[in-house]
Amino acid sequence: MQSYDEVPQFGMGVLAILTGTIAGFGAVFFRMMIGFVHNLLFLGQINVFYDANIHTPAGPLGYLVILVPVAGAIVVTFLVKNFAPEARGHGVPEVMEAIYLKDGKIRPVVAVIKSLASAISIGSGGSVGREGPIVQIGSAFGSMLGQIVKMPVRQRNILIAAGAAGGIAATFNTPIGALAFGIELMLASVTAASLFPVAIATVTATYIGRIFLGTTPSFYIPELTIPTFHLMPLRELAIFIPFGLLLGLCSVVFIRGLYWSEDLFDKIPGNYYTRHVLGMFVLGVLIYCMMRFTGHYYVQGVGYATIVDILKGLLTNPWFLLLLVAMKLLATFLTLGSGASGGIFSPSLFLGATLGGAFGLFLQQLFPGITVQPIVFAMAGMAGMVGGTTGAVLTGAIMVIEMTSDNNVVLPIIITVTIAYAVRKVLSNESVYTLKLLRRGEVVPEGLQSAVISSKRASNVMNRNFRLATRTEIAVDQLHYFNEEAAKTLTVMFDDEDKIEGLFCYPVAQNNGDKDDPDTYRNENFLIVSAEAKMPDVLRSMKLKGVAYAIVTSPFMSEKATDVIGVISERDILESHLQSIWLL
Repeated sequence: MQSYDEVPQFGMGVLAILTGTIAGFGAVFFRMMIGFVHNLLFLGQINVFYDANIHTPAGPLGYLVILVPVAGAIVVTFLVKNFAPEARGHGVPEVMEAIYLKDGKIRPVVAVIKSLASAISIGSGGSVGREGPIVQIGSAFGSMLGQIVKMPVRQRNILIAAGAAGGIAATFNTPIGALAFGIELMLASVTAASLFPVAIATVTATYIGRIFLGTTPSFYIPELTIPTFHLMPLRELAIFIPFGLLLGLCSVVFIRGLYWSEDLFDKIPGNYYTRHVLGMFVLGVLIYCMMRFTGHYYVQGVGYATIVDILKGLLTNPWFLLLLVAMKLLATFLTLGSGASGGIFSPSLFLGATLGGAFGLFLQQLFPGITVQPIVFAMAGMAGMVGGTTGAVLTGAIMVIEMTSDNNVVLPIIITVTIAYAVRKVLSNESVYTLKLLRRGEVVPEGLQSAVISSKRASNVMNRNFRLATRTEIAVDQLHYFNEEAAKTLTVMFDDEDKIEGLFCYPVAQNNGDKDDPDTYRNENFLIVSAEAKMPDVLRSMKLKGVAYAIVTSPFMSEKATDVIGVISERDILESHLQSIWLL
């Protein structure tokens, strides 16, 4: 790993604008690709405009619409298998893996293949969302910039987070929610230096998205945007506690079911082509039956038209809403389990809306005096499912409010999403993102856990239990230094001019064997750092130089033994990390 100087904040601002610009235009073109594929395959039209909030009418294909997802599956499999295996699935785990485990490096081809494969998966009826693909698109460009412009890995990861947040903001017109997404899932720590580029990219991408995609909320329903100033009765507000518990359980079912379906398809004889084609053929049958018997496809694609129906109060049969829950779960498991490319954000919104709508309608039937409308439960359910499945609690709450422009549901949403997250965390510690990595044997921090150790300085971690001695003193007083107790205390060795020249520790001396020759037990496996050095920088330097010890001095970078105030060993780093875990 090579070390580079930090890019100044002005430079990071410029790079953030470039990242946000690409993320914004990427979101626009991605939406256009989805529209092109969808209109061509379902309606036989050449048109890039596609309003996902309106139900797709029955096209000229009739029952042959069953083969539309199959055709999409063949192309998606070819693209993913031959060009970018990382493009399979929902995308966000791969970005998190790049940040924490791959030095912020994402192959540029991933952005191209992910956008094509996901556009085809969604456009051909796959039950997946847009957030995973656009996160990978924006992040890949941020990573590419971070590799072209030489910078530390930390800053490259910030650009990845900036690209991810920018893509989310432009796609859903939710700048605040996108910023929360970057903070909760992408950034290792939040500082002025890390937040600034992410915010700049978010604003830039949002502005571009609004120019081409419009300024209205994702689910624009005028009645929801009218503020009503009243206090919800406490007994009715308390109803969202059991509702949150329900959504927590459903989040676990969704997460576990998703990976269960992947394992199931992996066990089916054949290859990637046959398995994905099989899954999408069954999905084709499902969406055809939905159109044949209910009048709409309902569960195909992102499913936003169904959400709009619920928010408008058009779907009033709770049993039908529960049927949609089951069908959407099946559709999503078939799509992602068999190997499609796309996100899980939209399916989570769909499940939350249908579950919430059904819960509210059943509640009205059981308790006619309840004044809370089913729509409120639908919106709280959307936030609860997003927060529960992804672990992004603030993102789920903020984005739903931004997508509906309804500020009347703030308290119900907060209660629902936090309880749903807590229940899911108890029953399933891993989110839908981190579980994918854990199944590969890779562990990444959830949220800002890594910020605890990143915020420490050398003076917070160093061991003050050390001794100062010359080589001659050690050779003369062997009884004092060559024993088991000496292994517990490091000795900083210095020369006649008070200059640090090495470390002495009992295990090294014991292995070298010759006690009469002081040069044989001098350990030069160290570097000198200042007390104010940030621990990420210390760890990075230790790794680059291949040393196991850091001698901490004050004042800055002094080489005098009398200025040594502590020593950092690998054991000290481990103990500091273990202490940090207790805070999480």
